[in-house]
Amino acid sequence: MMNSWEERQRSTLLDGRRALERTSESLARSERTALETEAIGVEVVSNLGTQRETLERARNRLEDIDQGLSRTQSILNTMNRRVLTNKLLLILIIVSECGILASLVYLKFIKH
Repeated sequence: MMNSWEERQRSTLLDGRRALERTSESLARSERTALETEAIGVEVVSNLGTQRETLERARNRLEDIDQGLSRTQSILNTMNRRVLTNKLLLILIIVSECGILASLVYLKFIKH
């Protein structure tokens, strides 16, 4: 009878020891997984930082381009107004010259 009790005790201890070993192995796997996850997280954060810098540089370039386009648009508008003014002055000069020419023809050929 004593032998049976000792065997049960031994069996219980062995079962407990196996459960403890399985738990230890599971904890070790969990720790490896946690370390791998942390490494991946560090890499992701690093990549996000790099991408953020790239996006900020791109945004700054776009702002510079936008300012350049605004200045260019202003210059083109000014040039367009000057072209229209020059055309109007040219038309006025041509009309004046035609009037002077008509007056000279009238004075030279019709009045004589």
